[in-house]
Amino acid sequence: MMAVRLQEIRAKVFDIRHTFESAQPLTFYAYYDYADRVLTYPSSKGLVTAVFNGSSGNCRIVAHSSGTLSAKEEITSRFRLRDDMKKIYRRISTDKFVRAAIKEYYGMRLTRNDPWETTMCFIVSQLNNVKRITMIMHNIINVLGSPIMDDTGVMAGRGFPNCESLANATEKKLMACGAGFRAKYLVQAAEFCTNNIELDKLKCRSYGKIKEQLMEIPGIGDKVADCIALMGYGKLEAFPIDVWIKRTLENMYFNGKPKKIEELHEFAEERFGDLAGYAEQYIYVYGRHMRP
Repeated sequence: MMAVRLQEIRAKVFDIRHTFESAQPLTFYAYYDYADRVLTYPSSKGLVTAVFNGSSGNCRIVAHSSGTLSAKEEITSRFRLRDDMKKIYRRISTDKFVRAAIKEYYGMRLTRNDPWETTMCFIVSQLNNVKRITMIMHNIINVLGSPIMDDTGVMAGRGFPNCESLANATEKKLMACGAGFRAKYLVQAAEFCTNNIELDKLKCRSYGKIKEQLMEIPGIGDKVADCIALMGYGKLEAFPIDVWIKRTLENMYFNGKPKKIEELHEFAEERFGDLAGYAEQYIYVYGRHMRP
C-alpha cells in the first residue's frame, strides 16, 4: 500500500468557510465537513482532500490528492493563494459598504476553476438556489462522472464529467438528475463546445473576447458569461450582474434609482477597475446577507 502524500500549505488572509459558502463552483459540487473543516472535491486530474486549521488571518492547510496530482499546487491555484489580499482590499475599499463587506467576510477568496466545470455549474445555477444546484451537480457527477481511483486501486469517487460525456447524455437522463428545463441547455452547450469551441484555448484571450465567445454557447447570457470569465478564466475585471447585484448596486450607490445593466458595468469598471470581480463577490455575498 502506498503512503498518502500529505502536503502543507500556509496561507494568509484566507477563510475557507466564507469562500466555500460564496456560491462559486466548489459551493455546488464539493463536500465540506464543517465540524472537522475538511474539504473534498474532484478535480480534472484526481480527488483532493484538504484540512484547514487556524484563523482567517493565518491558515494552515494539510492536503493530499489521488494519483499524480500535486495537492499543494492544486489548492494554491484553486484558491488563488498567490493573490495579495491586503493589497486587493486596499484597492477595492472605495466606500463604507465594501469596507463593511470585507470586515464581515474577511478572508473570502475568489476561486479559479476549470472553464468547463464553471460553465456547467453556472448553466445549472440559472433561476435556481444553492441547495438545489448542489443536489443537481452531485447527481450529474454520480451518473456521468468517470471513476477516480486512489493509490491502492480502490475507487475514491467520481470526477467531474467532461464535455464529451455530457454531449452524449440525453435530456431525459439530465432531467432525472433534477436539471429541469436546464437539461436542454446543458446538452446544447456540451454539443456546441465539442464541435465549435475549445474552452481551454480561450485562456490566453482578453476578457472581452472570452465573454463574446462564451455568449455564443446556447444558454449563456451576460451574467453567466461573466461568472465563467471570472471564476473559470481568472479575469478579475469581470463583474457578473444578476437581479440581486443589480438591486444592491441601485440601493447602495444610486438611491434606489433603476439602472441598465450596461450602466452598472460602466460603474463597476470606473470604480473598481481590473479588480471589479473581487469587489463583486464581496458586494454579492454581503448584499445577500442583508436581504430581509
